[in-house]
Amino acid sequence: MRAAILCNCTNNTAISPLLFSKRSIFSSSSSLKTLRNPNITHFSSRSLVVETVESELSENAEKKSRRLILLRHAESSGDPYLRDHDRPLSKAGRIDAVNISHQLQQMGWMPELILSRVQNLSDAARTKETLRIMQEHVPGFLEAEVHFVASFYSIAAMDGQTAEHLQRTICEYSRDEIFTVMCMGHNRGWEEAASMLSGAAIELKTCNAALLEATGKSWDEAFSSVGLGGWKLHGIVKPSTAS
Repeated sequence: MRAAILCNCTNNTAISPLLFSKRSIFSSSSSLKTLRNPNITHFSSRSLVVETVESELSENAEKKSRRLILLRHAESSGDPYLRDHDRPLSKAGRIDAVNISHQLQQMGWMPELILSRVQNLSDAARTKETLRIMQEHVPGFLEAEVHFVASFYSIAAMDGQTAEHLQRTICEYSRDEIFTVMCMGHNRGWEEAASMLSGAAIELKTCNAALLEATGKSWDEAFSSVGLGGWKLHGIVKPSTAS
């Protein structure tokens, strides 16, 4: 369906480029006959006719940016008497979790879907504790859909497989209307995945987040269109207390 927009412009009137698609057609009064409207008999020489293709505008609007946050959990206590699964956050780790949640909020990178590694039923497990603290201090994180993924714990220790596993998991749990996903896990997998997806050498210390972007109508399309190494690195977010 085509839509015609008539704009009577003066020297002091600016036309917003947001009104026009790349295929917009500009014509003076000499080409108004293309409208074939018998009710239009006269336009001033300053009149513009803008013809846009609505289907194209709709298609472009659907190809929004897909944003992926790869967040490494906050610092653990390092207690040697506890299993790796069971170690809680350190005092510095709890402060970092608060800090990173506010930074992501300020940047507008609020996830609609959170995928986190599951460790055990203990609320003290460090990845779940990181998320709980973020939810307590920034309510927006409570609005996100959350899924705990058991394979996130083991896959991070397997060379070269984390990025592809994240891709499969994100496509499984997400929907087309979800545009920002946060995956929470640990090294070395998260650092490796961020580097493979972006094609850049990325270092993620505890509670660091890699912000990645790609475009697609769906997550499947976003991953397939850019492949490994094609995601744009928007930046690395680090808590101000991090060394």
